[in-house]
Amino acid sequence: MIRRLAFTFAAMLSTGTAMAAPTEYVVRPSCGDGAAPCYTSIQRALDAAARDGSENWITIRVAPGDYAEKPVISRNRLRLIGSGAQRTRVHFGAVAQTAKGWHRDGWGTPGSATLMVDAKDVVIRDLTIENTFDYLANDRHPQGSAERIANPQAVALLLDVHSDRVLVDRTAILGYQDTLFTNGDRALVRRSLVAGNIDFIFGNGQLLIEDSEIRSRPRSEPYVPGEFQSFIAAPSTQLSQAHGIVIYRSRLTREAGVPDGAVALARPWHPTTRFADGRYADPAAVGQAIFIDCFMDRHIHPDHWTTMNGTARDGTMTGVFRPQDSRFWETGSHGPGAKARDIGMTWRETAGIDAIRRDILAGWDVQDEPHRTSAAAKAKPPRVIR
Repeated sequence: MIRRLAFTFAAMLSTGTAMAAPTEYVVRPSCGDGAAPCYTSIQRALDAAARDGSENWITIRVAPGDYAEKPVISRNRLRLIGSGAQRTRVHFGAVAQTAKGWHRDGWGTPGSATLMVDAKDVVIRDLTIENTFDYLANDRHPQGSAERIANPQAVALLLDVHSDRVLVDRTAILGYQDTLFTNGDRALVRRSLVAGNIDFIFGNGQLLIEDSEIRSRPRSEPYVPGEFQSFIAAPSTQLSQAHGIVIYRSRLTREAGVPDGAVALARPWHPTTRFADGRYADPAAVGQAIFIDCFMDRHIHPDHWTTMNGTARDGTMTGVFRPQDSRFWETGSHGPGAKARDIGMTWRETAGIDAIRRDILAGWDVQDEPHRTSAAAKAKPPRVIR
């Protein structure tokens, strides 16, 4: 047998034929015999894929199991496919307070991400991505106490600066504060679940979420009726960018313990940025958040939108940014939380959803399952309860 294999390999070399690199890898808790290369961690499979310098698509199939790791997708044209959101779980418990070492520039929030995507043409399907930092335990400590950490941001999925054309499908993205960070170019999340409480969908990228569940989670800190307890979106879209965070035909739900009228649809995030004349909130980050044809439960605050503080020119957190000065808009809202008070919102998106989808998906061959309105409308996001 060994002589036969050696002869075959020698014959390939003599004819100038090279053995093709594998285009499909398998990740399992333990590896045995199989046709595809097998790895016991997602990151090892990703490292192997990154060594392939071809333009081929590579698929990594992840078997059922819990994978406690912080994988990074850095190779273009890659599919990461689980065995279902209830069967394949990638999880890690990093938090911004102590996660600076995981980020190239020493920033704790992106450093906390369980899964980072920093590549183009990526498909993520049929798995759960979770940040397991115990936010609720930290939230129980009083403000200003020594036990309470000041930076409890804990990202589950980071779409980083080099990411573009990222499809997330039938996936559960779970966390509390800062669950989904869109910090690159274009991404499409569909038939999925995104869960969190504080600014849990945020950033400056172009993010279209459709046919999904946006689930607000509780806090431990006492709630004062009439005030805002949590916030769904915190866009920091550059004014030069036409689209920001767009949530279409999705259900805004809540877990037990989230009060009625306690959650804002969005607030405007102006990230602290260094300029020639100082370090302060970026005035050009005029965030865009749009909700189109969404069901809203009773947890949505009747004002729908609210303010957010940012760094003033004197370095203090006294700058106040208003939703009325942002690009916030909704249309076709329905459900018990859909009715909104008039707080003076005047900006409106003139393009309809078809035009928005064309813009975001321009030049993008969305992999495997092209969008079909009738089928997508009936599809349900994964039901994951933890």
